[in-house]
Amino acid sequence: MRAALDRLREATEPRGFDPRTQEATFRLAMADATAATLLPALVQAIESIQALTQVRVLPLTTRDPRPWLERGEADFAIGYFPQAVAALEAEGGQATIHHQRLYDGHYVCVMRKGHPLAQGELTLERFCEAHHLLVSFSGRAHGFVDEALAALGRTRRVVLTVNQFFTAGRVVTGSDLLTVLPYEFLSATGFEDELAIQPIPLALQGVHVEVLWHQRHDRHPAHVWMRERIVAAGQAHQRRRSARGG
Repeated sequence: MRAALDRLREATEPRGFDPRTQEATFRLAMADATAATLLPALVQAIESIQALTQVRVLPLTTRDPRPWLERGEADFAIGYFPQAVAALEAEGGQATIHHQRLYDGHYVCVMRKGHPLAQGELTLERFCEAHHLLVSFSGRAHGFVDEALAALGRTRRVVLTVNQFFTAGRVVTGSDLLTVLPYEFLSATGFEDELAIQPIPLALQGVHVEVLWHQRHDRHPAHVWMRERIVAAGQAHQRRRSARGG
């Protein structure tokens, strides 16, 4: 039924979209750090042409937003979704959720300046002996770092699990907890100047931030327009990082 309604709506909607004269609302599901990274450029693109566009940011509470997009609870999901994207690529042309890469990054180990582990080599032994903070959108106290450690027969002690990068930055600056964050998200914590970073003594995949949407919106003029703005914001962020050498 939903597919039939979507086809009917697409057939009756105007083929073009003028953001200056047509109102549109978009729901973007993403974490606070992703929002802080992309929204300034996105808002500038909207305001610069006085678009009649409203953006609503939904809190991201899952690493697999495909069900949200299938049910129409969000128009776009933006973030690092390695398992979901791998599943979509395995489905190939049969996938009903589409995706596009926005920018790449890598993880670092983060701690307060002056932390005993901020100096010298951060070995796997020292990493595992430390106490940790985990950023988990779902609240699950077991993440990809724990999976990588388990593959080596090692574990770590996670003292605190939070679901926001800002909260992670605030707690780490006032404690001896370590956390693992995407390097490009450090500024989004609001405490970058108070943080020290170390390479992670583990082999972890890079961070690939993607935008996901349902195929029913592929040719929807307003959605195409917003998708182009989101992609442009991601590209602008990638250029800024390259210019800084990050």
